[in-house]
Amino acid sequence: MRAVIQRVTRAQCQVEDQITGRIETGLVVLLGIESDDKQSDLEWLVQKISNLRIFSDENGQMNRSVKEVDGEVLLISQFTLFALTKKGNRPSFMNAAPAALAEPFYEMAGARFAETIGKPTQMGRFGADMKLDLLNDGPVTIIMNTKDKDHF
Repeated sequence: MRAVIQRVTRAQCQVEDQITGRIETGLVVLLGIESDDKQSDLEWLVQKISNLRIFSDENGQMNRSVKEVDGEVLLISQFTLFALTKKGNRPSFMNAAPAALAEPFYEMAGARFAETIGKPTQMGRFGADMKLDLLNDGPVTIIMNTKDKDHF
């Protein structure tokens, strides 16, 4: 799994004319799922993201997690995080998990974030053409890959 995590002061996801998720202070998590990902990858990633100390404390130091600032998570499925661009100019997405595998992982991630941070996870719509509007705070943007988890 790959994730792009952005600290935001506000964000929303819209599909057609419907807002599917909206948050104030918190994290936008773009989540890409690979064909060989496992439940253990999901658990590790949710725990790691939920406990990242990337919010400022009273001294302006990044010492607080999304849980500690009573923040929210907006979770967006993002198969394009597995784009292969080595050959030609058209990306290949052959390493991205097929929808039948990826969608249940995406839904599980939403449920696990809700359990971990103690409030409902705001979501995009799997497989939809989504429009994101966000205000990146900092900016703070972090990229994580569960294939690298043994190096953390």
